[in-house]
Formats: sequence, structure tokens, C-alpha cells
Amino acid sequence: MHKNEMLQSAMIALHSFDFSYYERARNYEDIFAMFHSGTFPIYKEKYIVGYFGNKMMYLESNGWKGMPSTEDIFKMENWLVC
Repeated sequence: MHKNEMLQSAMIALHSFDFSYYERARNYEDIFAMFHSGTFPIYKEKYIVGYFGNKMMYLESNGWKGMPSTEDIFKMENWLVC
């Protein structure tokens, strides 16, 4: 994954807090459209989220972790998509 340009772009946006290419998700279709196109939405301006093997995962410094299903995950204002 270290050669994935879409992941690198999301990491640069997240670490520089440059979300000029991102906007708040309007609905779940916005989020899943990004997953299916190979791009990565950002959750709570804190985590890059991927979709692997029918499971949502977020990226931490020590690798990908399973995304817990909490009430916050269903709030569209927590998601940035491009």
C-alpha cells in the first residue's frame, strides 16, 4: 500500500490539514463511492478510512485497525469525502 497514490494523497491532506479537496459527506453513498473508486474518506478529520474484505478499517500509526461501529460513525458531519 505504500505505493498507493490515493492513500498518499489522503495522508498528505490529513497531516497538513489541507482539506480543500474534501467536503462533508451528504449521505452514505458518498462514502461508499469513494471506497469503490479506490480513494479514502477521512473520519473526524483524524483517520483515513479504507474498505477491505467487506470491513471498514481506519489507519493508525501502527497499521490498519477494524473500525468500531459506534453512534458517531453514522453522523455524516464526521466524514470528509472528495
